[in-house]
Amino acid sequence: MASLTLYPQEERLAGGERLTFNLYLVTGLLLFVLMMLLGVVMRMTQARWLGVPSDWFYQLLSMHGAGMVGTSVMITTATMWFFLRKYVTLHLWAFATNYVLFMLGALCIIGAIFGGGYAALWTFLYPLPMQGMGLWSPGASALFMLGYLLIGVGSLVFYMDAAAGIIKVHGNLARALGLHWLFRGVIDPDHPKAVVASTSMVIANTLGILAGAVALVMSLVSIFFPEVKLDAVMIKTLIYWFGHMYINAAIYMGVIAIYELLPRYTHRPYALSRPFLWGWAATSMLVIIVFPHHLLMDYAMPHWMLVMGQIASWGSGFPVVIVTTWGALSNLYRADFKWSLPPMLLVLALFGWVTGGFGALLDSTIRVNLTMHNTQWVPGHFHFYLLLGVVAMTLGFIYHVIGDRAPDATRSGTGHKMFALYLAGALVFLFGFLDGGRVSVPRRMAEHLDAWLFTDQVGAVGGLLVLLAMLYFAAQLTAGLLQTPRAGAARVDTANAAR
Repeated sequence: MASLTLYPQEERLAGGERLTFNLYLVTGLLLFVLMMLLGVVMRMTQARWLGVPSDWFYQLLSMHGAGMVGTSVMITTATMWFFLRKYVTLHLWAFATNYVLFMLGALCIIGAIFGGGYAALWTFLYPLPMQGMGLWSPGASALFMLGYLLIGVGSLVFYMDAAAGIIKVHGNLARALGLHWLFRGVIDPDHPKAVVASTSMVIANTLGILAGAVALVMSLVSIFFPEVKLDAVMIKTLIYWFGHMYINAAIYMGVIAIYELLPRYTHRPYALSRPFLWGWAATSMLVIIVFPHHLLMDYAMPHWMLVMGQIASWGSGFPVVIVTTWGALSNLYRADFKWSLPPMLLVLALFGWVTGGFGALLDSTIRVNLTMHNTQWVPGHFHFYLLLGVVAMTLGFIYHVIGDRAPDATRSGTGHKMFALYLAGALVFLFGFLDGGRVSVPRRMAEHLDAWLFTDQVGAVGGLLVLLAMLYFAAQLTAGLLQTPRAGAARVDTANAAR
């Protein structure tokens, strides 16, 4: 069961652990700001407030897509590591190796885009990367894919280390998921939710990353040996298996912070239950097979796979969403505590995750998909669960972390104002996308017609507000992470939270 102590001793960091952890979080905050800046530039270009050339626009779009998703996974990996290491043995070398390979991969991607002109987006769909039509070379595409491979290998190193630690303590992954308690037996109340969620992601995201690695290696072979022709449908299937699983992992690793931290602020236990275990068991299976809803427009796909994706889409997110939402709201109901930024951001993350998930559910339904998939509805729903879900989760987590280093930061009046600005800006920004989808504004286009400018301009204004708030958060959190924990800070903050 998660600790009710705000800053338990076993979470203290020192030496190499603290340095590596800080590198993850500070790098993630910096990249979030930079990726948001690119997003605002693109929205302002579509609104005709900036004149970014179309070739540069698609380079920025490639960087923004790959960078935002990669950063989300990197920073929620740090969240998972921070809590999981209390329950199983994790090796610092694996955690550090993941960071180093991520940074090397990021440098390859940056070089491919801004040095080589790569603009075939994060999806690298065959055969587009091999056909740059003079805008980028096959070498730039190869460098981009190498970057992906390095990041994927780093994630696999971390997951394998986590799997070894989990198996050593629990015997196997099935027991770590609590599958032996699904139908009978007395559930151990001390079985950690962090272990359940981490085990689920070790299984599911490892399979997704391996699928992506197959697509990447085959694409690299085709680049260097053009006579090797690939099956475009098979490559696309593997890419979307990887891509959908990867971004889902960012959410499911980040949600560990809600399980671990919310009880500390409400001072109520967040008990493990059979429905919770059923929820994670069902999601662990369904999230692996849900990706074909990205392929509904591909008539050449096997019919059974599309049916599987449609059914799995309707059921994949509900089990975990329901048990998490029910547990969190039950934990909050009539709880007498003082709201500070960590619980505020974690509850906002729950709202963003659930609401954005419903948008995803609608888009994955084939009758809606036929009309909405190539419109701005799609970036609307995934920005919803990224901006108000994943980013809010990570901000809430990091604000908690700095609470014993800079306790005043979590309760400052300016911070609460920036929270309101971030929320308002995000909702305005999302309205620009979602309403653009309603009026059939196409996604991914650099140049827009006059009739589309209103939603572009609304989105650009909202994006600027989000960026302003994020600059404040990033600066304050970075300063807090670089401070040394103050003696007695945890005791003081515990007392304040209890009031």
